[in-house]
Amino acid sequence: MTMLLKPNPANHCFGCGGANARGMQLTFEQDDDAKRIRGRFRISADYQGGVGFVHGGIVATLLDEVMAKVSRFREDHAMTAELTVEYLKPVPVDGDLVIEGWEVERNGRSLRREGEIRDASGTILARGRGRFVQIDREALRKKLGVQEQAKH
Repeated sequence: MTMLLKPNPANHCFGCGGANARGMQLTFEQDDDAKRIRGRFRISADYQGGVGFVHGGIVATLLDEVMAKVSRFREDHAMTAELTVEYLKPVPVDGDLVIEGWEVERNGRSLRREGEIRDASGTILARGRGRFVQIDREALRKKLGVQEQAKH
C-alpha cells in the first residue's frame, strides 16, 4: 500500500511544511510494503548553486527529509544527529528526480538510515547516510520552552 504524504498546512518545516511560504513544500509517498519513503520531484532553479545544478545544501536537505520521514513506519519521533552526503554527480535543476529513504539499523534510540537521489534513468546522483536519535517530543518541548506545533 502506498500513501501520499502532502505538506501539512500547519507545519513550518522548510522541507516538508505547508505553512512555510519560502519552503520547498515537498510531497512524499509512503510505501508500506517496501518500508520506503519516495519522492518524485523537479527542483527549480530557485534552489540552484552552480548554474543549472541544485545547491549542495538543498541536496542534503532532500536526503535529510526523505530519511526523516522513515520514522512514520514505526511512529518514531527522531531528530537528525549525523548526516553524511556523497555527491556523486551534479543534480540538475528542472530534471526528473526520484528520492528514496529507508532504515538500515536500529540500536536502542539510535536509528541508521540511508537515502538516494536518482535521475530519471536511475543513475544515483547523491547518496546520504544518517543517524537519527529517538526523542520524547513532549519532554524536549518542555525543556526548551517550545509550544506545540504541527506534526512533522
